[in-house]
Amino acid sequence: MLTPPKTDKRPIERVHHGDVVVDDYEWLRDKDDPEVLAHLHEENAYTKARTEHLAILQEQIFEEITTRTKETDLSVPTREGDWWYYTRTVEGSEYGIHCRVPATGPDDWEPPATDDSGSPLPGEQVLLDDNVEAAGHDFYSLGSFDVTADGATLLYAIDLEGDERYTIRLRSLDDSGREYDDVIEGTSSGATFDPSGRYVFYATVDESWRPDTIWRHEIGTAASDDVSVFTEPDERFWLGVGVTRSRRFLVIEAGSNVTSETWLLDAAEPTGGFSVVWPRKDGVEYDVEHVVAGGKDRLLIVHNDDALNFELVSVAASDPQGDRRVLLPHDPAVRLEGVDAFRDFVAVEYRREGLPRVAVAKVPAAGLPADATPDDTLHELAFDEALFAVGLSGNPDWAQPTLRIGYTSFVTPSTVYDVVVATGERRLRKRQAVLGDYEATRYSQRREWATADDGTRIPVSLVYRHDLVDLGTPAPTLLYGYGSYEHSIDPGFGIPRLSLLDRGMIFAVAHVRGGGEMGRLWYEHGKKLEKRNTFTDFAAVARHLIDEDITAPDRLVAQGGSAGGLLIGAVANLAPKYFSGFLAEVPFVDPLTSILDPSLPLTVIEWDEWGNPLDDDEVYSYMKSYSPIENVHVNHYPPILAVTSLNDTRVLYVEPAKWVAKLRDVGADPLLKIEMAAGHGGVSGRYSAWRERAFAYAWVVDAAGAHPSGE
Repeated sequence: MLTPPKTDKRPIERVHHGDVVVDDYEWLRDKDDPEVLAHLHEENAYTKARTEHLAILQEQIFEEITTRTKETDLSVPTREGDWWYYTRTVEGSEYGIHCRVPATGPDDWEPPATDDSGSPLPGEQVLLDDNVEAAGHDFYSLGSFDVTADGATLLYAIDLEGDERYTIRLRSLDDSGREYDDVIEGTSSGATFDPSGRYVFYATVDESWRPDTIWRHEIGTAASDDVSVFTEPDERFWLGVGVTRSRRFLVIEAGSNVTSETWLLDAAEPTGGFSVVWPRKDGVEYDVEHVVAGGKDRLLIVHNDDALNFELVSVAASDPQGDRRVLLPHDPAVRLEGVDAFRDFVAVEYRREGLPRVAVAKVPAAGLPADATPDDTLHELAFDEALFAVGLSGNPDWAQPTLRIGYTSFVTPSTVYDVVVATGERRLRKRQAVLGDYEATRYSQRREWATADDGTRIPVSLVYRHDLVDLGTPAPTLLYGYGSYEHSIDPGFGIPRLSLLDRGMIFAVAHVRGGGEMGRLWYEHGKKLEKRNTFTDFAAVARHLIDEDITAPDRLVAQGGSAGGLLIGAVANLAPKYFSGFLAEVPFVDPLTSILDPSLPLTVIEWDEWGNPLDDDEVYSYMKSYSPIENVHVNHYPPILAVTSLNDTRVLYVEPAKWVAKLRDVGADPLLKIEMAAGHGGVSGRYSAWRERAFAYAWVVDAAGAHPSGE
């Protein structure tokens, strides 16, 4: 029988609020230590050996993903300025190729015709080939991509390690294609040109890798001469920089998990000083959009100041702290999520009844009467399916007459529409190709409701093949959960998931508290000192699926990643009896150790989400009561697979490494897989990502007792 790697115990003490904790495995934190690296390689070798029996199944699933995917393809071109921009992929290549073709004139708003071959468009100019940039590297990520308003210069920023630190470069888009001497290292993502194209604005990070400073770089000068234009001293806040769609203002946004502040600068004066829109107020979040009404600049602001689910107001750009005109008042049944402003219309995104929605107003929002209501000013886009996800997608041009949206469901592949705002006409631009014999009518999606311990009704989404699954007869099931940061897990299509559904599995999503599916209170009741609701909700969903004979404890696998990995680790301690396996991806399973260390990336900003255990003994005790590592105990744990990345800066690999060691101490049988050249999102490159998904799904099929050969 294979023996798992032995993890040495090197105890250290941690003392907070009089509580002494002995940590035997903290020594694994030093990834530069050859002994640590050797141990991680041993873990990988052990996992490979233990899963060798799944190699054929893994290869089958990889082939299924590959053969269902249109490998040579291109996106719907998006107009910006005088060009149509798009990205295409080529069979056999890991990454995309960023391209453009010229528009024929100012009224050319019909995207260039594409054929089913995915071939380059006539007149194509390749701006950046990610495959060329990634050549010779184990990891590649593009963090910034922008083109000057005149279309003459490209900005791109690349990370070759997975640590989300990017190097900015500039390239001429004339026939020479020359690279500028300008090179800026150690930046965050999201760098942008100012509208003149003379300056680049970008962010750098502090010692805990928090984007804390915005810089202005003048093209043609040395990076050492760059000017710091804004620094955020409060460690709870991250910075980002951008330009309004109108190109009227440069924007700096400072945000914590629950508070935000926006600063604007007249784009005609890029070397000037930024001015605050609304001074920050603890617990108040707001987003700003620019519109022009009656020849005057106004700002549309979505905010939650005395408006729990947010409201939309309009203010004068010259006096943003003056009179507010309420355009969309607070609605306890509708979570207002954002507004996008254009020259001739606005689009609003919101949530109602657990699903995202999009509505359009045909006139500039700043010109709406103060007593306007959503019913008489906004036209919601309607869809036939009971479960779906819709959102804005690819709308960079201020003057565009159409609104591009993305639509999907569990059974409808990702779809792109252009809505002609003046008429309401909806034009189908592209639907994700699914090769082979995929028929949406074979699959069913439905909503269930579980009852939590406190009586709260928890929505549950299901998708399955109705010719292979008979609800009421327990079927192998994968139950996914997240439940943090007000992040919603909405219905969406996935080609890899078909490999589960076609093996008679059900895919389910538990929309637990801590997410945002049911409005702001849904989030508030799943964070800080109410965080345990996230975990008990998930257990309640599992219990519901079992009680309704939808699945059974020997057929139910749980999956979650990052903060969802915390959910998995907590539920593994609380309710292992409901599950036949736990798949934890980049799991945040040692939250107390991390949140107690302000020097770690993300820690201080995370206090708004979890509480501050350093200063508050109640928070400390509460976090310790649910922390997966702190609560590992002699238990009947089912099989556990933890997947992590060595260079992840958001959830450090050491957390699942320590968790696995502690689980083995109590007789559990976990596996640990560490990607040695990857970040928080896993490996880079689509084929590599498909192989990793095939590995995880092969393990899931086995743990759930599904038939490995499918139909």
